[in-house]
Amino acid sequence: MDSITQALLGATVQASLLGRWQGRKALLYGAVLGTLPDLDVVIDYGDAVAQMTYHRGFSHSLFTLSLLAVALTWLARRIRPDPGYSGGRLLLTIWLVLITHVLLDAFTSYGTQLFWPLPTPPVAWSSVFIIDPLYSLPLLGAVLAGAAFGLKGRRPRWASIALVLSSLYLAFTLAGKQLAEHRVDAAMAASGIHPSQVFSTPTPFNSLLWRVIALDGDHYYEALVSWFDVDPPELIRLPRHPALAEALAASPQHARLNWFTGGVLRYDEVDRHLLVTDLRLGMTGYHPFRFALAEREGPGWRLTPVVERWPAERGDTSKLEQLWQRIWTQHQPIPLAQWAAELQSR
Repeated sequence: MDSITQALLGATVQASLLGRWQGRKALLYGAVLGTLPDLDVVIDYGDAVAQMTYHRGFSHSLFTLSLLAVALTWLARRIRPDPGYSGGRLLLTIWLVLITHVLLDAFTSYGTQLFWPLPTPPVAWSSVFIIDPLYSLPLLGAVLAGAAFGLKGRRPRWASIALVLSSLYLAFTLAGKQLAEHRVDAAMAASGIHPSQVFSTPTPFNSLLWRVIALDGDHYYEALVSWFDVDPPELIRLPRHPALAEALAASPQHARLNWFTGGVLRYDEVDRHLLVTDLRLGMTGYHPFRFALAEREGPGWRLTPVVERWPAERGDTSKLEQLWQRIWTQHQPIPLAQWAAELQSR
């Protein structure tokens, strides 16, 4: 999730457990601690693929953060002990602030390596967009209430309510994900489509309209599903060009990217470059993670030793307005095929 939401979550967790003793300082301590795992962004891993796939690695590991929580608890109790609460309570607070950060990240589509250093794939439950105001607002309200009215000596009512509401919202997003996939599965079965893989994720800034991707050989299908739909979803068939991946057999960057994304990739030749697109993130036709892994050289391809991210557009507000209208009106036309085709022109 975005850094502001992670800071709000950390502040709310710390306020709920230590606010009555630390007062408003609990909000500050929790906010700082809640953003700590994301400091790995300052590390230079060498190229764009490494920057993407090593982010949310060791710093988001449940094992690493559990050890860090023990170390920080020992340090805090040694330097500035507080007789008002026990070391066990402090350890639980620090551990929960750190762990809730990475668990929330795992609800997004990016991929979080919760079990680093084990070679397991990143966890991506993909039920929450990376910025979701409906999740953040209860936490913001609790932090503002704590800052305005104080916390010391009080029961952490606002913080506890906010955590319950935000957790219930996460459960709601998981239900939406299951609903979207069920409807698309039924539509594909009725059409005789048997995909090798299905991936679903909410559209930008909401959890009411879902984007479902189904990989099927040389093509993939995309569908939009809203909570309010009545008719079966429309399946849009799009080219994926997986044959181009043969030129990347010796590319360590492609192997890493394929592992990290679970193979939800699209391949295109644009301006004599072989582009690989992570279809999971962003929106149809507007994907932030695209990489030029090879360049045309005569009849073949030359692998790019140091990979950079291909410039990507973010779309515009008119497209967000179309998606917003699609939430409420199933037959609102959304030109997914046109948006996807634009990947080959930029």
